Amino acid sequence: MTTGGFTSEGLAQEAAILTLPSLEIADALEIGEIAVGLSRARSLPIAVEVRLGDWTVFHVSLPGSSTENDRWMARKARVVLAKERSTMFERVAAEEAGVNWYEVNGLPEETHAVHGGGLPLNVTGLGMQGVLLISGLPQVQDHLLGVEILTEYLARKGELS
Repeated sequence: MTTGGFTSEGLAQEAAILTLPSLEIADALEIGEIAVGLSRARSLPIAVEVRLGDWTVFHVSLPGSSTENDRWMARKARVVLAKERSTMFERVAAEEAGVNWYEVNGLPEETHAVHGGGLPLNVTGLGMQGVLLISGLPQVQDHLLGVEILTEYLARKGELS
């Protein structure tokens, strides 16, 4: 297993904690800017996207990333948009159930990726309104960076103590 010891229960709790108070274009841009700030400070070779629904409102490719990262993000986005859960949750839940995610969901691996780094942007009372996508690190680190970005965003908004 390459999923960092996560459990589907723990990932579901994490998603509940990371629920946003709102998600407008300005919020999506701030989330993206946090991602860039953290990534530049660490010289991370990643690409980042923030989407409202399937509309990409923020995208940056940092030094060391490539067009391959864009393909990975597109595949991860399709999973999050289809399932409204993080790509890491979907992967871990499939591993826990001992099933092939692609077969069970009838979705091809060529267009979908259950690899960490795709996180739903859930809004209180509205459910999933967007997606945060990270590609360029091993999948556990992609996911953990996404969690760190959303935690920082919520802290700035006074939503986390």
